Amino acid sequence: MASSTVKLTIDGRQVEVPAGTTLLDAARRAGIEDIPTLCHDPRLHPYGSCFLCVVEVPGTKKLLPSCATEVREGMEVHTHSERVVAARKRALELLLSDHYADCLGPCQLGCPAGVDIQGYVALVGAGRYVEAARLIRERNPLPAVCGRVCVRKCEVACRRAVVDGAVGINMMKRYAAERVDDEGRRAETLPPVAPPSGHRVAVIGAGPAGLSCADFLVRRGHAVTVLEASPAAGGMLRYGIPEYRLPRDLLDRDIQGILDLGVTLQLEQRLGRDFTLESLRGEGYGAIFLGLGAQAGSPLKVPGEQLAGVRLGVDFLRENELIGHPDLAGRRVAVVGGGNTAIDCARTALRCGAASVNLVYRRTRTEMPANVEEIDAACREGVAMTFLTAPLEVLGEGGQVRALRCQRMELGEPDRSGRRRPVPVPGSEYEIPCEVLLAAIGQAVDLDGLQDAHQLGVTPWKTLIADEAGLATGLEGVFAGGDVVLGPAVVIDAIAQGRKAGAAIDRYLTGARERFGPGFVSRKDSAGAPTPVETRQRIAALSQELPRAPQPERHGQGWAGDWAEVELRIDEETARQEAMRCISCGCSDFFSCDLRRLATEYDADLSLTKGEVSRHEVDRRHPHIEIDANKCILCAKCLRVCEAVLGGSVLGLVERGFRTVVQPSTGLPLQETGCISCGACVDVCPTGAIAERGTRRGPWRPSWQP
Repeated sequence: MASSTVKLTIDGRQVEVPAGTTLLDAARRAGIEDIPTLCHDPRLHPYGSCFLCVVEVPGTKKLLPSCATEVREGMEVHTHSERVVAARKRALELLLSDHYADCLGPCQLGCPAGVDIQGYVALVGAGRYVEAARLIRERNPLPAVCGRVCVRKCEVACRRAVVDGAVGINMMKRYAAERVDDEGRRAETLPPVAPPSGHRVAVIGAGPAGLSCADFLVRRGHAVTVLEASPAAGGMLRYGIPEYRLPRDLLDRDIQGILDLGVTLQLEQRLGRDFTLESLRGEGYGAIFLGLGAQAGSPLKVPGEQLAGVRLGVDFLRENELIGHPDLAGRRVAVVGGGNTAIDCARTALRCGAASVNLVYRRTRTEMPANVEEIDAACREGVAMTFLTAPLEVLGEGGQVRALRCQRMELGEPDRSGRRRPVPVPGSEYEIPCEVLLAAIGQAVDLDGLQDAHQLGVTPWKTLIADEAGLATGLEGVFAGGDVVLGPAVVIDAIAQGRKAGAAIDRYLTGARERFGPGFVSRKDSAGAPTPVETRQRIAALSQELPRAPQPERHGQGWAGDWAEVELRIDEETARQEAMRCISCGCSDFFSCDLRRLATEYDADLSLTKGEVSRHEVDRRHPHIEIDANKCILCAKCLRVCEAVLGGSVLGLVERGFRTVVQPSTGLPLQETGCISCGACVDVCPTGAIAERGTRRGPWRPSWQP
């Protein structure tokens, strides 16, 4: 009589299982749970379509699908050999090659800090403002700040922008942040803090990069001290952005939210004067983060700029904050530059009482790097703009500036930035009268107090060299990020760098090996951006046909002495209507998708399998279930579970080859078949191709994530 059990070896373990057991079940009985599969279900007969559960049996030429191969006496099985891992990776890449789907919306992918934008927009739309603010706060510790001064890379990436205007994402961020303040519920949005780790970290610089790094680290249980040279925290948020754009009480409130987690702040502590990197090590700090900002202005480098009345733009803005607003009544002001700092200088000069303000830029308005919204606001307030003009010399009288001698320019060939290079027009010199001249042509990092700069590594642009993956410098235990690495950047870039460095420092101190970032992300754009027709169809199916809400603004009669905030908050109705304009590009199954999880685990690389993809219109005719064939990998679990477990045959594989899709086998809409809306197909789908309608409009987690 044949033995009823079989003995075999799996990954070096002796296993005895009943005859007829599959290799997959045998491995799981042996405690080996990490053989991947997308098409297997223990209730169903083996299907073997995904080819992910393959294993290697020495002496057998081909890899074997463990879900369909029965055990044999004396078998030796390897579940994670090099050959097996390579085969699984390739299988995943082939499955993903025709997976036309967005794991995350382009808004979130466009946000340097990786904020779950689609999630908090959906929560705003549902009136769940505390949860929305909490979700923003997970990745961005300065929500009220960014609700005002962010450059809105998310909105640039918004798919709706090409149809009827991007969703007003930043307006909703500001609304959620302020709404919880109005209700006195800010404390509910603060993240939990882990138990003390025993590690100490010094953060040098209390700008957005340093504050973001400190926020991440203190949440991990590390003792964090922030050392700031100025009398107050905020860096360029405080000393470079005027108060009519960023009220100081709101800035202080965001900063206090970080300090409330347990961060220690020491002010007027200057690197090189009050402490050094070496002295910090001697005090027991296990890691150091350099978050020095780019607070040094760049001179014009033209004759005469030593004259009285000539100021660097960043110094002018800083002194407005530190000393007070200068009286420019009756004076003509010229500002040289085209970035946000130049615009801030011009609008600030108006508020200081200037008789006129003329912004001089060597390219055209189209090439200005400043935010379009800020340029428009400056023009509305009365700032004159002179384009295609470059300074040649500052002219003076009695040691005081009286005019800026300039030369007209014309645009030539593109330079390294991609913008057309301005070329002088011979014989076009002329003068612009002014009593005050502000140079706002660029900013630089001041490394004077950093005695170890040569050991850290410095670029020709006077920024520090840091490893791109973890922002580690050439000195053990010293990390750097923000402007000191990137050069002058925007607030959200600095926040992202601080968080990235915080994660790297945490790994350095604790030896943690967890992955930082979202892992594998499928993007429709990799197969070619969705067409406007696709986007319009999605708008019609999911969204309200409403134009983008305008940004409310306060219109002054005269701006001299008026430092009140100009941009105003939208109201609740507008916030919720704007949220309904979101077309939910990212997948609501982001956190549960088995395909994405395995693609991350096996480091799938889609660059090897690029090509045409199938594009299908999403079937939303059923009131409770939608079928998105773009996400389907043809594992057939949905139709097999319907037939084998429930005794129905509602769904089927329609067409052949690359045209195959899962649809109601009768060709009728799902609700006109024998479907009883039990949801079994939704439960077994590994990719969200069959999903419940109306559960939520975005990928968000209800609990805090690091």
